[in-house]
Amino acid sequence: MLYWLSALSDGGDFFNLFRYITFRAGGAFFTALIFGFLFGRPLIDLLRRKQGKGQPIREDGPEGHFAKAGTPTMGGVLILGALTVSTLLWARLDNPYVWIVLLVTVSFGMIGFADDYSKVSRHSSDGVSGRVRLGLGFIIAAIASIAAVWCHPDGLSGYLAVPVLKDVLIDMGILFVPFAMIVIVGSANAVNLTDGLDGLAIMPVMIAAGTLGVIAYAVGRTDFTEYLDVHYVAGSGELLIFTAGLIGGGLGFLWYNAPPAAVFMGDTGSLALGGALGAIAVVTKHEIVLAIVGGIFVVEALSVIIQVGYFKATGKRVFLMAPIHHHFEKRGWAEPQIVIRFWIISLILALIGLATLKVR
Repeated sequence: MLYWLSALSDGGDFFNLFRYITFRAGGAFFTALIFGFLFGRPLIDLLRRKQGKGQPIREDGPEGHFAKAGTPTMGGVLILGALTVSTLLWARLDNPYVWIVLLVTVSFGMIGFADDYSKVSRHSSDGVSGRVRLGLGFIIAAIASIAAVWCHPDGLSGYLAVPVLKDVLIDMGILFVPFAMIVIVGSANAVNLTDGLDGLAIMPVMIAAGTLGVIAYAVGRTDFTEYLDVHYVAGSGELLIFTAGLIGGGLGFLWYNAPPAAVFMGDTGSLALGGALGAIAVVTKHEIVLAIVGGIFVVEALSVIIQVGYFKATGKRVFLMAPIHHHFEKRGWAEPQIVIRFWIISLILALIGLATLKVR
């Protein structure tokens, strides 16, 4: 919205700054951060009054989690509010990629909100049916994937880009849409599975978002794509503003989610943020890089798949408990130890993901 102030510029004044994506990304970051600080405590107080007992704690979960009983959930509303407001204020609203990613984020957030509301209203750890959640998620992802294919240039539409390998594009044709749907839904649910300890999910999400934001900015500029020898996606640079807002909103939330957490993001936040990462990867043609940058989420999801599959086949468990962060809890690791080590791994994976831009 504020981008249109650049129309008042004669080319050398303050209003000219609004033409620059980097300036507006900084504005989005601080807008979201201030939003989080201003509305964080009032929202937490409201959630505590409305929810009473807070997020239900699974009876079969780690014993240390029972001390968290009474902590309110749905804190993802704070992130979504900060992210949406900052994006609408600072991004170009005539950019289709911004609307695609925002649609996915808000829609998955609504699914998560319904799930959280069902849990707290019934005082049960069982929320909306998994089939319903997946079904709605795939419908949203299908709309977003078709829109992305429609908006991509002819030389990239329906193609899968392979990182590191120069000029390698795999023509998936119509199969690209279901592939993109799996990326978006898979990312949403992988982040959801990771959100099990105070601060565990939000920092890797911010790290991944920052990495994808840099990639989006790079592939949206012809001078960068020519130098790096990567594909050019016109208009994708505006997603840097979205990711800056996500990081600002995420930091505002982390202020209250730091151990011991005053609020949990719940499915409202985890599904929305995971869906956002998947949508950005699809738009920028970096789906494979997302698997690297979001490696923590991939491992968390795989640990659940392996645990369930192996138990059904043999009646035995591979991990003491899944997702894998609970396995480390069972082995005696302190919660902050697990969280910080996962943050470190996320940062390392992000640097590897950025390296794929240059290594050709």
